[in-house]
Amino acid sequence: MMRNADRILKRGLALACMMLAASAALAHEPVAKCFLLNDTTVRCRGVTNDDDPLPGARMEVIAHDGKTLIEGKLDANSTLTFKKPAQPFYVLFDTGPGLQSVVEQDEITAPPPGRAPSWLRKP
Repeated sequence: MMRNADRILKRGLALACMMLAASAALAHEPVAKCFLLNDTTVRCRGVTNDDDPLPGARMEVIAHDGKTLIEGKLDANSTLTFKKPAQPFYVLFDTGPGLQSVVEQDEITAPPPGRAPSWLRKP
């Protein structure tokens, strides 16, 4: 009888640990947002899904043929500003194995009028 109770307790503890680990991993998923500052300049911000900044994290601008066009690290405001490439591209925000966020070129637009995030207003 005691062995059954021990087995159930161990399984319950293992399940609880897995759920805690999964929720901790979800709390730090990368999120990238990009907007046009003007016709030729893009600014992207990389944060966690909790909106925690990630200065120093890597962000790349990649052509659809796979060639890396721009590679940089996020500044103190967790942003990367770059000249908009002439060819089709996407932005890859990569914070580690399996932790990536992608922004496609057609998702990059001007910010909503009067509602630009503060990180767009900073130089």
